[in-house]
Amino acid sequence: MDKPTFDGGAHFRHVPVGDDMRLTVYGPLRSSTGEKTVSMAFDGGTVEDALAVFVERYPRSETQLFDDDGSLRTSARISVNGERVEVDDACPADAEVTVFPAVQGGRTDGQGRPTDG
Repeated sequence: MDKPTFDGGAHFRHVPVGDDMRLTVYGPLRSSTGEKTVSMAFDGGTVEDALAVFVERYPRSETQLFDDDGSLRTSARISVNGERVEVDDACPADAEVTVFPAVQGGRTDGQGRPTDG
């Protein structure tokens, strides 16, 4: 898919735009997007690249997905085309990405492990 881009002169040129990535979100992330599934242009790259495109378009999602140091929250789960992935894995331009955001709450033993009581 191309989009027309003004070249600064009297002509337009076509610049390739990536395929549409479909991204489905769950939980509180849906308040960031306003809908369950969104579609956006993506040129392909890594899962981290795909999430960067998503956060750029939906900035309110950033704190739900990333820690203060910019790393993906350990409780966030991402899948691409039905397979669980890590941020440095490949993500095709026409990917079906699913994002389960970080869920907080519950008791832990101080080491991040859940307790029974």
